[in-house]
Parts: sequence; structure tokens; C-alpha cells
Amino acid sequence: MARPYDTMAHDSAAARQATRIDDIVGRFDPWLVGVIVSIATLGVIMVASSSIAIGEDMRVGRYYFLTRHLMFLALGLGLAFAVMRTELKTIEKYDRFVLLGCFGLLLLVFVPGLGRSVNGAHRWINLGISNFQVVEAVKVIYIVWLASYLVRFRDEVNATWPAMLKPLGVAVVLVGLLLLQPDFGHASLILAVTAGMLVLGGVHMPRMAAPVVIGLPIFAFIAILEPYRVRRLTSFLDPWEDQLGAGYQLSNALMAVGRGEFAGVGLGASVQKLSYLPEAHTDFIFSVLAEELGFIGVCLVIGLFVALVGRAFWIGLKCVEMRRHFAGYCAFGVALMVGLQSMVSIGVNLGLLPTKGLTLPLVSSGGSSVMMTCVAMGLLLRVSYELDRAQRQVARLRGDAAAPAPAGPVPPTTQPPLPVQSNVPSRGTSRLQQRVEPSFGGRSQA
Repeated sequence: MARPYDTMAHDSAAARQATRIDDIVGRFDPWLVGVIVSIATLGVIMVASSSIAIGEDMRVGRYYFLTRHLMFLALGLGLAFAVMRTELKTIEKYDRFVLLGCFGLLLLVFVPGLGRSVNGAHRWINLGISNFQVVEAVKVIYIVWLASYLVRFRDEVNATWPAMLKPLGVAVVLVGLLLLQPDFGHASLILAVTAGMLVLGGVHMPRMAAPVVIGLPIFAFIAILEPYRVRRLTSFLDPWEDQLGAGYQLSNALMAVGRGEFAGVGLGASVQKLSYLPEAHTDFIFSVLAEELGFIGVCLVIGLFVALVGRAFWIGLKCVEMRRHFAGYCAFGVALMVGLQSMVSIGVNLGLLPTKGLTLPLVSSGGSSVMMTCVAMGLLLRVSYELDRAQRQVARLRGDAAAPAPAGPVPPTTQPPLPVQSNVPSRGTSRLQQRVEPSFGGRSQA
């Protein structure tokens, strides 16, 4: 029979162990920080170079757009630091509220006096000092909701039709609101991110094929309903046919890329940015970069985005392997959003895709885009922090378990070391087969 003081001593040791585990802190992924800082720094340089002539033409000053870019970048860094200091379990707790926030934000643009219309598009709300494009916030918020949904229903998503169709239905409603603005580019991005996260979340692939086969023709039909989208498509196929009309933007972008050749004409020496290339500091900033930095600069930018997206996917995979599914799905969502948006933006500038109006993340000038991309990067860094902390906690627990047992009899009430928090909800696991995680690179988790 165990003596009372032995049991008390063991409980005290277990409490001290729990305290040691809780005191362990993580660190933000240094590779991720380095890539993000590099892209943001390159963005500041290119905004400064590409916007001088535009500022002079608009009589607002040579460094007007650079000053605005730095201001919004500073605001975005402040929001990113706030997200980096917030526990993911706190963010996950408000999943239903963030979904309502997505619909609310997209409806605000239609409120008289608050919504701002530019060239017939209702995409902005007036905040007094600046206009804010609400879809930039919706993208990040939607990723958080979808990650939470995949955690709560990850077994049902793989086994039942209703659980798989619910996020697709939410995405269709969001896309409908975006098409009313209209904003076909971000509508396509929302659908692509939804499909990608469902696949990475373990959706049943043959069942997923049915909505895709049905939805793609409908979406293509919607795309050609508007005459301006048809003009964009035809000008993309042959921009030189109407070089001074529908193909004006793309033809000048291609001329800028061609002038850059291998090493570029030199930083600040672009000709196309001198009132020839529209939106040279926003949608077509990559063309200016290609002209000034050449093929070397193009490879540098693409390499940085590949490194960012690849590292985000790697972090997400490690989180899933440790059963930290919400963190992993958030990382997957941010990787998909940044990867797809940068791919579309670069493809448009190189004449590989029709014009979509999507900016190059952290490089193009734009207040709401820069701020919310910083928030997404803050969320990704928070995921890397909690992953590193969990890995350190596991290492500490394994070290304690490998330590030699104390001398003397072991009380029968001895408890095992504290388990690692898996963040695996119990919903659905009792009435379905054991979850089989999606495989990545030949590895799978039971």
C-alpha cells in the first residue's frame, strides 16, 4: 500500500513536469521570416522605382505611392504582430463569427454612403483616409473558417456528401457576392483555394470530381457573359491584333519583359513605366521588374515565392503529422492563396493568362492587399511558432521518459507523463472508421 507522502510527492513531481512543459516557448521559423522580409524589401524597391512617373503625372508627388506603400506596410506589420501573439486555439474558437464576417464584409460594399464604386465596380468601402478592398480581408478570414471546418468535420468530409458539399456551398455564395461587384479574379481564387484545401483535408476524390465536372462549365459560361471578359480573353490570345485598344496593357507589358533581356536595363531605367504601361506600380509591377532586372530578377522573384509557398506547405505537413490539424490547414490555406495569386499575377504579366486584376503579394502597391497579406504572413508565422513549441515539448517529454527511474519502490498510483495535446476533436470519430490522413510524398498518417 502506497504511503500518503509518496503519492503527494509523485503529484508534486507531475505538477512540476507540467509546469516545465508549459514554460517551453517556440521560435518563429527563420527561413520563413527571411523569405518574407526579402519579398517585402523587393516590393518597396520596385514600388519606389515604378511609381515615380505616375506620381508626377497625377501631380501628387514623386514619392506619393511609395509613402502610402510604406504606411500600409507598417500598419500590416502591426496587425501581423498582433496575430503572431495570438494563440491559434483562440482564433479557432471564433470560427462561426469569422464566417459571418465574410458575408458581412462583402455586403458592406453595397451599402450607400459606405461602399465605393470605381469604374462601375463595387469592391471598396470608404474608411475616410483610404478605400479598403474587403475581399482582401475575406480571403484570410475564409481560410481560418475552412481550416476550422475541416478539423471539426474531417471524418465526415471524407465519408459523406453533405459534409463535403457544405464548404462548397459557402464558397458558391461568396463567389456569387463577388460576381455582383464584379470581381471574377478573386471569385476564381476563392474556388481554387476551397478545392485545394478540401483535397489536402482528405476529401474523397471520386466524390469531389462530381461538383468540379458540373461547376466548371457553369463558371466558364458566367465568365463569357460579360463583354469586357470576352475582350480580355481575345486580347490575351493575340494582343498585337488590337495593340492600341483591348491589347494595350498586355502588349506594353510584353514589350517591357522583352526589353529586360538577361540582366535588365538597370534599376530605375524602365521606359514602359513612363506613362506607357497602365498600372505599372500595381497589377503590372512584375513587367517593370522584368524590364529593369531582366531574367535574373524574374528568376529571383519566382524563386522567393516558390520558397515561401514550399516552406508553408512543409510547415503544414509537419503540423498534420503532429495531429495539429487546425494549424496545418491554416498553413495549407495561406500557401494556396499566396501561391495561386502570385502564379496568376506573374502569368498575366508574361502573357500566359488573361488579365485578372490580382496584385503580386507584398510586391505590388496597394493598401488593403499589403495589409491583409501581412496578416496572412503573421498567421503563418504563428503556425510555425506553435509547431516549434510543440516539437520542443515532445522532445522534453521523451527526455523525461528516457530518464532513469528513481530508486525505491514505485507507488501504485504513479501516473504516466502528461500526453501531448493533439487538438483532435472527438466529433465523428466514434461512428466512423479510423481516420486515414492524406498522404504527402508517399507518407501517410493512420
